[in-house]
Amino acid sequence: MATSIVRCAMQEHLDATDCRNVRPGLLELFAALLRLGCTAFGGPAMVPHIRRLAVERKGWLQESQFRLGMAVCQVIPGATAMQVAAYVGLRARGGLGALMAYLGFGLPAFLFMLGLSVVYFQSRDLAAVQSAFAGLNIVVAALVVDAAWNFSSRYLERPIHVLLALATGAWLGLGGNPIWALVLCCALAVLLFRQEDGGGTTPRPHVPAAPIGVGPAVASLLFIVAGLGALYVLDRPHFDLASMMARIDCFAFGGGYVSLPLMLHEVTSRGIMSESMLMDGIALGQVTPGPIVITSTFVGYAVSGLVGAFLATVFVFAPSFFFLSVATAAGERLSGSVWARRALRGSLISLVGLMAAMGGRFLAAVPWGPWEAVVALAAFTALRCKVDVLWVVLVGAALSALVL
Repeated sequence: MATSIVRCAMQEHLDATDCRNVRPGLLELFAALLRLGCTAFGGPAMVPHIRRLAVERKGWLQESQFRLGMAVCQVIPGATAMQVAAYVGLRARGGLGALMAYLGFGLPAFLFMLGLSVVYFQSRDLAAVQSAFAGLNIVVAALVVDAAWNFSSRYLERPIHVLLALATGAWLGLGGNPIWALVLCCALAVLLFRQEDGGGTTPRPHVPAAPIGVGPAVASLLFIVAGLGALYVLDRPHFDLASMMARIDCFAFGGGYVSLPLMLHEVTSRGIMSESMLMDGIALGQVTPGPIVITSTFVGYAVSGLVGAFLATVFVFAPSFFFLSVATAAGERLSGSVWARRALRGSLISLVGLMAAMGGRFLAAVPWGPWEAVVALAAFTALRCKVDVLWVVLVGAALSALVL
């Protein structure tokens, strides 16, 4: 799906008009994306809503600009909807506009997740809460298995795809670092997937806008380096947390779901939390707006309260902001790159194996009984029937509090 979006964006001859975009105020950008962020359930499903806001309602971007932005956001790491929101701000008002859009769209998710994390860690010893989260662990396992199922039907088109997915899944299942599996899979895809380029030279759409300078990229890189450097000197535990989150984001090619197996490996191998507790955090992330990687707020709060939650959230999104700034400055070259398309394909194939292995680990962590099996089957069936994940999580928690 992601590669088809890239190809469509590159192959369509889009209309180049001379009309000027509407230039929004910074507070207007922030407020509009904040309102949208409050209802941003479903991750990438929010992209059409962002387009409707930026192109149809406000006129901040032209259709050709937005489509190129979608293509660019598909080939860089990070949560897709967050990247698209920042791209709108970047095109409309430069670096400050991107920052305001990023903050506006992501702030509701952070505040919701922070509040739920506080409640969770203060009440998790209550019997009813334990029962609810026992059921939510099952729902999360079903969610991960369903995601692996969906991704496999979408991205595994040839035997070599299946082989690479199985290899990455086996690597994670044996305790290997998923980052190495991801890097190797992307490298192999660049070398092996030449027949999937579609042939010929891809036409590049004309984008009627002034090019984005390197200022936002330089500023975001300086922020990351200075922030991590200061933490390294002044507070090594918080440096470890921030650098871990930045590393997760740097390799999250293909969207927020890629971050989950990376986060699972990092937090369990470092003894930060158990698989069961991370599953609780993922479940909470499903009842908050925003990308699934907002689970980082939960992890940060578990490590160091409010400060940890803030640092984890900032540094799990900061690299994405840098990559977006660089990619937008590079513009058409990156979105039309054959190598970038192949690497993205490899990332999405590895995601299938990583999610399958993660689902297996989560299922193995469940203390199975008759009721647990009923909850798992009901949750998986509901997800296959396209029931909104928010309702699956809420109903699963309510039923589990009653029967488990």
